[in-house]
Amino acid sequence: MSRKARITLPEVNFSEEGPIRHLHLGSEWIQGSMLVDAPTVLVHEYIQRMMAWMLFVDPLTLSKRRALQLGLGAGSLTKFCHKELKMRTTAIELNPQVLHACRSWFKLPADNTRMQVVLADAAEEIKKPHWLDAVDALQVDLYDEEAAAPVLDSADFYADCRATLTEEGCMTVNLFGRSSSFDKSVAKISSAFGADAVWAFKSTREGNTVVLAQRTPSRPKRALLMERADVIREQWGLPADKWVRVFKPLAA
Repeated sequence: MSRKARITLPEVNFSEEGPIRHLHLGSEWIQGSMLVDAPTVLVHEYIQRMMAWMLFVDPLTLSKRRALQLGLGAGSLTKFCHKELKMRTTAIELNPQVLHACRSWFKLPADNTRMQVVLADAAEEIKKPHWLDAVDALQVDLYDEEAAAPVLDSADFYADCRATLTEEGCMTVNLFGRSSSFDKSVAKISSAFGADAVWAFKSTREGNTVVLAQRTPSRPKRALLMERADVIREQWGLPADKWVRVFKPLAA
């Protein structure tokens, strides 16, 4: 029996705060946001940091790469990878109401040759053979309406995530909640990827900590990271120079 069949999916609704529209899953917790007049802008700091994998590849090769999001949220990462980076982009979402909300309220395009949304249980979908060694940027943001801890957070799940990645591929994960939950999640990620493959940001003011794990561990020189950060900031408006300052390998 799939996870979708075992649980009752929450109602999806939205709220507005000035120029920003927020997605909710039947609670006050914000699951994603959009600047209504600029729908591909990444509103939240943690969502911007989910793009930190860009520091580990040549920016000129992005349009030739493939992105996969586990958890659609308000569609921010999917829209950005598809429209701004011109990548082949897929999102896996369990709740069909979330997809409907993204298409109706958050300006997510219809499926096309470069972008699609798959309605499925992410834990099962990523085990399918066509995902093996196929993903350059895997972005994991899987929370329910309580937003207390990741819905999928086992060592086996993270091992399956690693198996989807290309040799240069990276996974970014949004970890939100208590420090004890964070430490347990990082331990599971490290067991799947190896401790020397894991990097982490400092926590945002809201309590989100983005963790990055590489398929192939590397230690790029700071000068190279800053060079790429400058390109990312100038071309796509992301504060990548700040990322370099608040981002480090856990096994330093």
